[in-house]
Amino acid sequence: MIRALWTAATGMEAQQISQDVVANNLANINTVGFKKARADFQDLMYQIYSKSGAETSDGSQLPVGIEIGMGVKPVAVQKMFGQGDYMQTDNPFDFAIEGDGFFQLDNNGRTVYTRAGNFKIDRDGSLCNSEGLKLIPAVDVPMEMVHFTVDSGGTWTATDDQGYSLATGRIELARFTNPAGLTSLGRNLYDRTDASGEAISGNPGEEGNGTISQRFLEMSNVNVVDEMVKMIVGQRAYEINSKAIQTADSMLQMANGLKR
Repeated sequence: MIRALWTAATGMEAQQISQDVVANNLANINTVGFKKARADFQDLMYQIYSKSGAETSDGSQLPVGIEIGMGVKPVAVQKMFGQGDYMQTDNPFDFAIEGDGFFQLDNNGRTVYTRAGNFKIDRDGSLCNSEGLKLIPAVDVPMEMVHFTVDSGGTWTATDDQGYSLATGRIELARFTNPAGLTSLGRNLYDRTDASGEAISGNPGEEGNGTISQRFLEMSNVNVVDEMVKMIVGQRAYEINSKAIQTADSMLQMANGLKR
């Protein structure tokens, strides 16, 4: 009976983590470039009373053994890098990646990565994110610029009011063998880890990299209906585990109340 108490408790803890993940997904439903997460679970060790295939006293074999599970544990919270919906904007410095890849930003000499393409111009004329982290390679826009265009291959051009080119360059993207292995830094930023592998930089539209769409933003890939269903399933699972604890407690109470 005590085993049931602890086993159901692990189920409640697991469902609490599941709800935490769902809540974070829903909280970021309007966050540009956000990627939803999924909690993964595994069953715990088993207490074996009799093993399948063991010989009995009369020489026959047990077709099925007795194994009592000890509960569940969370093993991973995985980022799902599926494509989010696109939103058209009137800002020439809004970019969306169609396909694989990340924008590269300079964070005090360390390169970090993002899917959020809502860039701004700082006082030096450089493209940067909302926190001032500059794009890599640098995109420096002349003060005389009137029009700024980026094609699907990442080539950008700044022109004056006469249509003459003032500056040009190319935006590069980075991709990873295992993007789910990236660590989330918050603020729409990711950092590489040994699990993600080294960043592979390249031009948009080449070597597996996605293309760039100007005046578009990639929104969160969170599906509200899916998350609501997960929330309901998690709530019911939490409730049924709490019922298991109450039932085990009632059975212990009855056992303690037995008299000779």
